[in-house]
Amino acid sequence: MEADGQGTDPAENGGPLRVVIADDTYLVREALLHVLEASDEIDVVATARDRDDLLRTVEAERPDVVVTDIRMPPTGTDEGLQVAAILRDAHPETGVVILSQFAEPRYGLALLERGSDRRAYLLKERIQYRGQLVSAIREVAAGGSVIDAKVVEGLVAARSQAEHSPLNELTPRELEILTFVARGHSNQAIADELVLTKRAVEKHINAIFLKLGLSDAIDVSRRVKAALIYLAEHAGA
Repeated sequence: MEADGQGTDPAENGGPLRVVIADDTYLVREALLHVLEASDEIDVVATARDRDDLLRTVEAERPDVVVTDIRMPPTGTDEGLQVAAILRDAHPETGVVILSQFAEPRYGLALLERGSDRRAYLLKERIQYRGQLVSAIREVAAGGSVIDAKVVEGLVAARSQAEHSPLNELTPRELEILTFVARGHSNQAIADELVLTKRAVEKHINAIFLKLGLSDAIDVSRRVKAALIYLAEHAGA
C-alpha cells in the first residue's frame, strides 16, 4: 500500500481510535467487527448499513475514523465516496477508509479529488489482513493517506506495454522506480532497494511525472494521485 503520513495520531493522546464501520451486508459488518475488535488500538463505537444511517451515526458518535463500503443504499453506486466528500466539509478531522472490490483508478480519483489527507482506498480483500487494515486506519487518523497498491500496480504494468504509451518515454531506471512506487514503496525504501540516494530517487520521480505531464506531483500521495489520473484517462486506449 502507498502511504503518506502527516499530523498527529489521536491514539498517541491516549486511548484507542474510535471507529464507525458501514456496510449494507450484515456478514461484512460482522467480519469487520471481528477483525477490528481484536485490536487494542481500535474501539468500534457503532455500525451503519446505508449512507444516511452512516451520516447520522457520525454526527452522534464523532468518530476518529469511518470505515465504509463504497456502494450502499439508497442507490448502491458510490455512497461511500459521497460520505467522504460530505465529511470533508462537515468534519474534516474525521478520517475515511473506503473499502471496495473495485481496483479502478476513477474511484481513487474521486476520493482524492479534494485532497488526500485523512483518506484511504483499500480493496475489500484487505479485511482478512488485520495489520493492513489497522495500519490504514491509524494512517488516516494521523492525517495521512493510503491507496491500495493493486489499484495502480497492474495498470502501470499494462500501460507500459502499450505501443503509444507515454510510459515508453521513461528510461528503464525511471520505469523501474515507478513500478516500486505503484507497489507502495517509500522514497527511502526505493533508494535502499536500488542502492541509490534518497535525493537521486526524488530526482527520478520528478523526471517521471514531468515526462507524463504531471510535474505538479510533490509528495507520496500526490504521486499516487498523478498515476491514477494518468491511468484513468488512458485505461481504455
